[in-house]
Amino acid sequence: MNAANHDQVQRPQRVVDYLVDAIAALGVHHVFGVDGANIEDLYDAIFATDSPVTGIVAKHEFSAATMADGYARSSSGLGVVAATSGGGAMNLVAGLAESFTSRVPVLALIGQSPTTVEGKGGFQDSSGKAGSINALALFSEIANYCARVERVEDIEEQLDRAVRAALRGGPGILLLPKDIQQATFTPKAAYRRPVVRPVRDLVGLAAVSDAIATARTTGKIAIIAGDQVARNDARRQLRTLAGALDASVGVAPDAKDVYGSNDPGFCGVAGIMGNAELVAAVRNSALCLLVGTRLPSTAGAGLDAALADTTVVSIGAEEPFVASTHATSSDLGGTLAELAQAFGSPTHPERSIATNTVTTLSVPAADGPGLRYRDAVDAIAAVLPAGADVFADAGNTGASVVHHLPIPDGGRFVVALGMGGMGYAFGAAIGSSCVRERRTFVIAGDGAFFMHGMEIHTAVEHRLPVTFVVFNNNAHAMCLTREQLFYQDRYSFNRFQPTMIGEGVAAMFPTMPSFAARDLPQLTAALAAASEHDGPSFISVDCDPDEIPPFVPFLNHPAIEERSRDQRTSRAQ
Repeated sequence: MNAANHDQVQRPQRVVDYLVDAIAALGVHHVFGVDGANIEDLYDAIFATDSPVTGIVAKHEFSAATMADGYARSSSGLGVVAATSGGGAMNLVAGLAESFTSRVPVLALIGQSPTTVEGKGGFQDSSGKAGSINALALFSEIANYCARVERVEDIEEQLDRAVRAALRGGPGILLLPKDIQQATFTPKAAYRRPVVRPVRDLVGLAAVSDAIATARTTGKIAIIAGDQVARNDARRQLRTLAGALDASVGVAPDAKDVYGSNDPGFCGVAGIMGNAELVAAVRNSALCLLVGTRLPSTAGAGLDAALADTTVVSIGAEEPFVASTHATSSDLGGTLAELAQAFGSPTHPERSIATNTVTTLSVPAADGPGLRYRDAVDAIAAVLPAGADVFADAGNTGASVVHHLPIPDGGRFVVALGMGGMGYAFGAAIGSSCVRERRTFVIAGDGAFFMHGMEIHTAVEHRLPVTFVVFNNNAHAMCLTREQLFYQDRYSFNRFQPTMIGEGVAAMFPTMPSFAARDLPQLTAALAAASEHDGPSFISVDCDPDEIPPFVPFLNHPAIEERSRDQRTSRAQ
């Protein structure tokens, strides 16, 4: 919004109309949520607005929160979620916790009971008065900023604070009593997106630069890149810096899209689903540069000894969990470009002609029903169009996708490892496809589907280009594997009775192409058929619940090591 509009005399308007105008001014075109009595006025304002803001009604508030999360991750901007009071508000907690832990910018507008009934037994009162739940205290624990708007004249300041806090990475939350939403006021000015100046740690950056310069004289540089590279849209700058340093480059599990497997020096994925080549690259380096990752356990496992024997420096929004010389940066694009310029022209500016080869983890052979994880992932990889986005759920399915699936050029890859909530991928992919408007793939297990898979209804309603692929092993397979390995396979709470998910979805949604694949030819045919449709499609893939995924904590277990030895011996004979 330009300065002339900003200086215009403002007219009285409802708080909800002001909020919708502000959302539009932020460049956000979708509000995700579930309607209800104490948020319905916001939807009324969305209907009435002339701004390009669309309301998307989800099936569950958790998924609405993940839609906003996915929208923000794919747009490198802000996602917006709205929910009513009571159970609707409570259902947001797990989704917002993912955004908080993964530092994803989300604005949450949460309806509350009218101020006139606070502390008086009002329905869904969460004011904290008279023994009611204290929503302010609850949501403050998973937010960069949380405020209850008790006076209409405070909405402008509190919205500004919430948005600024969210843009730093994480939820900004406003609790909005119904009477405050309905109230009319005259804004001091039309809403303008706040200017959040990037953090530039000049002292830290100088120290990092000096360490890199010293290391270049004695050996090789290794880089491990994280998800902040994608959120800051700094892929090009990362590649330029890697070329300038002639570096070996690995990626965190949730950052497979930030550096291509064919890019110069690529050496695999870090951590518990990773590749040995990256461990070797760090071990043989004079310095390891962490870019946009805190290197949590999922990304740092197996690297402890290698990192302990080399110099570690870091650039990112937050300090990593390993000891390092750190430079804080909320603008990796600018910071990496500055470093690349300091260290000269790229040594290998062009993409490699041959594919970089990384060693996959060796898993015991499985002989149960259905497809092997690797075969299913390879079949999906063969049909991914250029620029396709992939959202994977955590678990055995996610481990296989992280380890085996190459990401297409220009595509986004997201796996939510902040909280690892099952079912995240369904909503997040829908939110992403709203802003990216390109073919998006969800790859999740049947356990995740049973939790939040009915969000495919939202994709059907809006004809979104999402292909849902559900690996159906009739189990919470990662929990089942843990029962087998760590509890001597004495019982199982995590095996399900067989279900025919593909056939069931086909019956529920007759307008959506849906398929059940029980072998590789059927999966190949289903993927080909699904690719011919512009809207959503669904494929269930039968898998073996007892197959061990490429997941280092499992593969290092004595029982698995013994099984692998026996299989090697049997093959040798």
